Amino acid sequence: MACIREVQKSLKDSAKHLIETKLKKFGLGEAQGFKVFKDVIETPGDGLIIFQGMRDHTADSIKSLEGFHRAWVEEAQTLSGKSLELLRPTIRTAGSELWFSWNPRNPRDPVDKMLRGSHMPTDAIVVQCNWRDNPWFPNELEQERQDCQSTDPDRYGHIWEGEYARVYEGAYFASHLEAAERENRVGNQAPDPLISKRAYWDIGGTSRKSDATAIWVCQFIGNELRVLDYYEAVGQEFSEHVGWLRRNNHGDALCKLPHDGTKHDMVHKVTPQSYLRDAGFTVQVMPNVGSGAAIKRVETARRVFPSIRFDRDKTQGGRDALAWYHERRDDERGIGLGPEHDWSSHGADAFGGMCIDFLRRADDLKSSKPIRRNLKGYF
Repeated sequence: MACIREVQKSLKDSAKHLIETKLKKFGLGEAQGFKVFKDVIETPGDGLIIFQGMRDHTADSIKSLEGFHRAWVEEAQTLSGKSLELLRPTIRTAGSELWFSWNPRNPRDPVDKMLRGSHMPTDAIVVQCNWRDNPWFPNELEQERQDCQSTDPDRYGHIWEGEYARVYEGAYFASHLEAAERENRVGNQAPDPLISKRAYWDIGGTSRKSDATAIWVCQFIGNELRVLDYYEAVGQEFSEHVGWLRRNNHGDALCKLPHDGTKHDMVHKVTPQSYLRDAGFTVQVMPNVGSGAAIKRVETARRVFPSIRFDRDKTQGGRDALAWYHERRDDERGIGLGPEHDWSSHGADAFGGMCIDFLRRADDLKSSKPIRRNLKGYF
């Protein structure tokens, strides 16, 4: 059997010590056919347990696993899509099996998409189990569970109940999203027919697989920012983004583009601004907020969050991105390096632009003075 992790810098990171401990506990040694060596464990019947990290494997090096009939992937929520693509066709001899153990982190994780998505592999079996299913669950862990439930309720569901993580270490908006849930600001949000819609964009490309286009659709209703819908697509033509707006009754939305919305497409010499105007949309390009734009968007969004209401179903993908959006860290120096640029940053950037615009409007309303007229002689 091959014991797999995404990253295994040394055997200390593997399950080898755990397996050795269990062998000793149940009295399984050389007399029973188990031999423990420095980097492998021999099992009865000429079996072998090895320990591998997938990150450093290539299409050629992965062939070393072809003779194995079992592979156990531990902490499988961290397994990358590339590693999964390499592993699946490698362990495929007659009667072979792939085992995955993981605590669900995000529906985007490759193992979760494969085994809990809409198209589960034929003959796959998925079993959910947690502390309730452990007949040997010790009192010490029960106390730890109860402590977590009372002192860290935001993360309790993920740690103990197998729920997707909604709070991530270093996540900028985790507490704000949890507050929105507690305060019933996440639910069915119907658009106000008398208020115009706004669509805030972060513009991606058509060639880079990681470069997404994200759109938040909202309304500014008094002191409330009502978020109605969210869209995200990777590598799609601009016409697809426009089509989504129209198909979802947002064809009359004012499109608000980031400052690079006037930048020409390298091939067709068409700007997002001109494309949308030609398609019949009203378009405005937001000014560049200058240096430190990403963290300015974060700070503004945090200020605005108490005024925001989300549609639960239509903004789920966007809220997932906000929940993941987090700070890069230099662990050696213990300092933050600003927002991490990953899959979540596109939705977060568009969200931040929306919040900056909302706050600017709110400040303008506060600063405007009422018109005073001399009414002498009218009474």
